[in-house]
Amino acid sequence: MAPSGPGSVRRRCRRVLYWIPVVFISLLLGWSYYAYAIQLCIVSMENIGEQVVCLIAYHLLFAMFVWSYWKTIFTLPMNPSKEFHLSYAEKELLEREPRGEAHQEVLRRAAKDLPIYTRTMSGAIRYCDRCQLIKPDRCHHCSVCDKCILKMDHHCPWVNNCVGFSNYKFFLLFLAYSLLYCVFIAATDLQYFIKFWTNGLPDTQAKFHIMFLFFAAAMFSVSLSSLFGYHCWLVSKNKSTLEAFRSPVFRHGTDKNGFSLGFGKNMRQVFGDEKKYWLLPIFSSLGDGCSFPTCLVNQDPEQPSTPAGLNSTSKNSENHQFPAKPLRESQSHLLTDSQSWSEISTNPGKGKTGMSNPALTMENET
Repeated sequence: MAPSGPGSVRRRCRRVLYWIPVVFISLLLGWSYYAYAIQLCIVSMENIGEQVVCLIAYHLLFAMFVWSYWKTIFTLPMNPSKEFHLSYAEKELLEREPRGEAHQEVLRRAAKDLPIYTRTMSGAIRYCDRCQLIKPDRCHHCSVCDKCILKMDHHCPWVNNCVGFSNYKFFLLFLAYSLLYCVFIAATDLQYFIKFWTNGLPDTQAKFHIMFLFFAAAMFSVSLSSLFGYHCWLVSKNKSTLEAFRSPVFRHGTDKNGFSLGFGKNMRQVFGDEKKYWLLPIFSSLGDGCSFPTCLVNQDPEQPSTPAGLNSTSKNSENHQFPAKPLRESQSHLLTDSQSWSEISTNPGKGKTGMSNPALTMENET
């Protein structure tokens, strides 16, 4: 067993520090339960019917809040599958070749059968030197997790985890239920908060819990409403936080709406086809996180007007670095009724299955 050096000790200390925001939220949630369920409902409320209704509604919201928060924290980020990793021979070639066209030629050969449509700002293949893999579309390297994350949205310190393909639905539900939780507390606590200032409450410790509970719930309601609204807008446009700051680059150039398929299909891509699972923190997102349908609204005039799922002609293969690749079977049905695309013919035999199961962190693309 190798001795632990200073670097290893620093990494362990950082891991412990990263859990501080989660511990803070957990303690705050525990106190809010005591303040609301015990001090407000049981001690301060005199009407039995009001007590029962408030406690039932509160525990329902509390359970959904904790469930979605737990899933967001402990769902592992998904990483690119083995097909995107370079072989040993390809790695040796990259090490021998200098940065430049020869370097890119090696990556082009490695990426010729991969479902990749995006590039770097300079038009090069998106390659991660640290993970030594070709990045799938919408995949980015997280400097905190030190790995490439599929459909990375951001690294969130409040959950000590990367928010990406595998837990983005859980993160949205966490924001939604935490907002409802705070709004419900503020609304039901308001009349007792007013009584506090008008000396309508008995002089016990409950009055101070009621006062601080209202302040905390109202404050978090404001901040959570703006954050939740922003992510609802991102879902409606089929964007990640990273893509909102820097638009993806396709063969035809930068396109901020390149992955948007319309509001309904954008929602289904995150929440799935079965609406009965939409409000539950159960994974139901479509696809495998490695490939996504695209809507090329500013197509290269030299390209034929065919969807990304159809194979390019030999002429276009010469003009473009990436030939068109088939979509994953689980994603391609989103495009079948799109008016701007012709009928997609997918070959299930070519689609490869995904992998095991995600503070804004930008990756350094080369």
